[in-house]
Amino acid sequence: MSVFLDIRHRVGEFDLNVSLTLEGPISALFGPSGAGKSTLLNILAGLSRPQGGRLAVNGDVWFDSAARIFTPPHKRRIGYVFQEGRLFPHLNVKQNLNYGRWFAGRTPRQVPFDEVVALLGIEPLLTRRPRRLSGGEQQRVAIGRALLMSPRLILMDEPLAALDAARRADILPYIEKLRDRFAIPIVYVSHAIDEVERIADEIVTIEGGRVKDVRAVSPAHRAVVW
Repeated sequence: MSVFLDIRHRVGEFDLNVSLTLEGPISALFGPSGAGKSTLLNILAGLSRPQGGRLAVNGDVWFDSAARIFTPPHKRRIGYVFQEGRLFPHLNVKQNLNYGRWFAGRTPRQVPFDEVVALLGIEPLLTRRPRRLSGGEQQRVAIGRALLMSPRLILMDEPLAALDAARRADILPYIEKLRDRFAIPIVYVSHAIDEVERIADEIVTIEGGRVKDVRAVSPAHRAVVW
């Protein structure tokens, strides 16, 4: 994966000015609340249009202010996992997952449904409605739905922030499995350093709308974090 960002964006008094290249497979955007991490994620998803700059994913230009290029969200093939699962309450787990498959349409690569269900350990949950799921179970289903979209890129915006320490520890191994099993890059936002040091291959520290540091995380370092 190669995600090139050269973004200038201002919202009120907040000024985002970021230039970097993400190489993955899991790239973590780390920093305090209000640093600009989620804003960057929304720009990647096409949910927010920056005022200037350029964005390219694997050489495909999604935004270029000078050339007046803006690829809309539905053409970017992004899987987005939010802080809350945001599952459809009137659908059971299987139907929520199938929504991801439907959204994928006729993509060149289809992620196998049964493999995703097995990987995330959600087969016993398929007939349940979201209200009957724990927070951790909802997040696993949300991750599965994002995967089944056969996305080019998965964005995770503080997906474990609403969970307690025990539930976070339960979910992190599933994210590690995604990194190891599927060739789908992930951009992961968090303000918890223990999370990103465990799962990320590179950590980008953002403060006040600026990149403060970029560092690679070795497998050996990840192995001793937890």
